Amino acid sequence: MIRLFIGNKAYSSWSLRGWLALKQSGLPFEELVVPLYDDDWSQRRHDDEFAPAGGKVPLLWDGDIVVWDSLAIVEWLADRVGRDRYWPQDDAARAMARSMAAEMHSGFAPLRQECTMNLRHVVPTPVLSPSAKANIARIDALWQLARERHGDGGPYLFGAFGAVDIMFAPVVTRFLTYSVAVSDTAARYMQVMLDHPWMQQWIAAAHAEPWVIEQFEPRPA
Repeated sequence: MIRLFIGNKAYSSWSLRGWLALKQSGLPFEELVVPLYDDDWSQRRHDDEFAPAGGKVPLLWDGDIVVWDSLAIVEWLADRVGRDRYWPQDDAARAMARSMAAEMHSGFAPLRQECTMNLRHVVPTPVLSPSAKANIARIDALWQLARERHGDGGPYLFGAFGAVDIMFAPVVTRFLTYSVAVSDTAARYMQVMLDHPWMQQWIAAAHAEPWVIEQFEPRPA
C-alpha cells in the first residue's frame, strides 16, 4: 500500500499537489495528515520516515521506495500507471504542459509569499507588490494560452485533467481566497477546478480540520 504524508489541508499547497497526483493515478493509498508547526512538529520532522525529505511534505512511500517533492511524485506515478494519465499525448501540448508545470514548481515566489494558501477564508484583495501582480498576470496569460492552443476536448488547461492542473490547483485557491481579479478565461477555468470532486473533497476536509496556524491567517487591514 502506498502511504502519502501530507500537511494541514487548509494551508499546505504542496500537499494538495501530491494528493491530487495520487488521486489521478487511481492507485489505492493511505493518507496520513501531519499537522505542521504544532508542538511536536520540530521533533516529528526528524523521524526516520521523514528524514529522506528533510522533514518536508508531501512525502510518498511506495513500499520501500520513497519519493518527495510534488513534481517528483507526479513523475513517479506517471511511470507507474502511464504517462498519458498526466501529460497530453500531442508533442506540442506536452512540451507546453511540462514547461508550465516546471515554471509553477520553481517560480512565482512573490505570489506565494504575499498570498499564502488558506482555504477557510475569502478576503478583499490585499495591497500586492509589483512582483506579485506580475506573477498573477503571468499565470493568467499562461492559462489563456493553454486553453486557446490546447484546450479542445475538455474544460481543463489542456482539455483533460492532468499534471499541469495539479500543479496550478493551489493557485486557483489562492486567487479565490484573496479575491484576485482575472480574465474571463481564467475565471471559467478556476470554477471548473473548484467544482472538481477531488477539490471539493479536499476543501471540505480543510474546513473540518481543528488546527489553526496563526502565521498563515489573514491579518486585519
